[in-house]
Amino acid sequence: MRLMALGAAVVALAPLAGVVWAAMQPGLADIAGKDVARYALTSGALALGVAAATAVVGSLAAWLTAMHRFPGRDVFAWALALPLAAPAFALAYAYAQLFDVAGPLRMGMRAGFGWDLPIQMRSAPGAIFVLSCAFYPYVFLAMRAAFLNQSVHPLEAARTLGCSARQAFVQVALPLARPALAAGMALAVMETLADYGAVQFLSVQTLTTGVVRAWSVYGSPASAARFALPLLATAAVLLWLERWGRRGRGYESAHARYRPLQAEALTGWRAVAATGFCLTLLTLALILPVGFLLLRSLEVTPGWSRLLAAAGRTLGMGALGAGATVILATLLALGATRLPVTARIASLGYATPGAVMAIGLLAPAAVLWRLSPGSSSGLVVGVALLTYAYAARLMAAALEPIEAGFAKVTPAMIGAARNLGRSETGAALAIQLPIARGALLTAALIVFIDVLKELPATLILRPFDFDTLAVLASNYAGDERLPQAGWPALMIIALALPGVIWLTRKIAASRPGASQ
Repeated sequence: MRLMALGAAVVALAPLAGVVWAAMQPGLADIAGKDVARYALTSGALALGVAAATAVVGSLAAWLTAMHRFPGRDVFAWALALPLAAPAFALAYAYAQLFDVAGPLRMGMRAGFGWDLPIQMRSAPGAIFVLSCAFYPYVFLAMRAAFLNQSVHPLEAARTLGCSARQAFVQVALPLARPALAAGMALAVMETLADYGAVQFLSVQTLTTGVVRAWSVYGSPASAARFALPLLATAAVLLWLERWGRRGRGYESAHARYRPLQAEALTGWRAVAATGFCLTLLTLALILPVGFLLLRSLEVTPGWSRLLAAAGRTLGMGALGAGATVILATLLALGATRLPVTARIASLGYATPGAVMAIGLLAPAAVLWRLSPGSSSGLVVGVALLTYAYAARLMAAALEPIEAGFAKVTPAMIGAARNLGRSETGAALAIQLPIARGALLTAALIVFIDVLKELPATLILRPFDFDTLAVLASNYAGDERLPQAGWPALMIIALALPGVIWLTRKIAASRPGASQ
């Protein structure tokens, strides 16, 4: 098991070592060097803006749905996580049209109120708005779980000492949930730094767009790797923050007997305000952009043959990526108890943007393509490299639920299997895997959804004429054919939404007090 866990960790680490190796190679395009600092500053500004926005919005939504009862609360408790099904670039396509000079929102404001909206969507503030809508569910889910797992004793003590409900939230509940807040914000920032489709369409130049541009325009893997190095360093810091956030559940006394929170019923204007806030958030993050994309897409007849072919490739890569990732993550989880450092090594891939993973695989890709000439072999090599990139990046995402599933297996169960003559591998097959099969399905769904939305790694590593739905949407959007771009974007949402609904409802049902 130790060797298998070590092998899985090497699989995740190899592309990152490839980035460092490529950055040391000769060959410097004009884009590298002088623009790295500017792109890094833009990425930093986006990260800070998204971190602040998601922290405020996600925490408030989690506080309302976890600790209060108001009209629609049971629906919002899981529906507010549904924007995870929508790729950020789909929201960017919709809002760029809505806030365009001749867009319906601007035209409506001019006609109805005689003034223009002071918002330019194709800018850094516009990108912060779009990415915050797409990634606030990470903070919402983490904070809601933290609030539901808190005991009522500290809040009761605060109220006894004269704190209002708002003061108890700010001074007690929020500090207790600070580790979860750090973890959720770290995940949102990771996704912000990894995003390519939304920021590229909104004309915001970040390190990730620099990686793709250096490769696709200048053809310089060395320059792309130099853009990737700051992302890699930032990913390591964010991973540490996210790990630190999940290591503790707060600062609650271990000696106090746990008693779950009792949700407070809101009435009057407070109930209206809570429902209005949650509904507005869900509308901005999902209902409005997806509905607008649907309306615009109905204006054109899609090329169904190309669209369905891209959907088939997307589903195929999702299945391959999920299968390979779950297998590697399972091997890692089985051996991580004896070699825990392997889990930390493998987790670095999750904090690394897909574009960086792709750059790390360019050198072995070139060797494999030279050794296997021909379109059919090139297709096999390209699909294998894409699967590898997905597995290396998403292994940690699969590792978390799998480790939680294996935690249900007690040492006595393993000991009984070994006493009956089972080997270590036989005990895993007979005991651990059957007990954790629900966790394995959860891990597969998480990876599948992420692969459906992955764009930069697919753009760089895909075989010739191998367009997934994300690539097809990006190509249409690049040609400013936004109604056509809406169709593949909507298909991604349609494919991801059932899995997201299942996952969010399962998470909501598994939390203490979720049924209150």
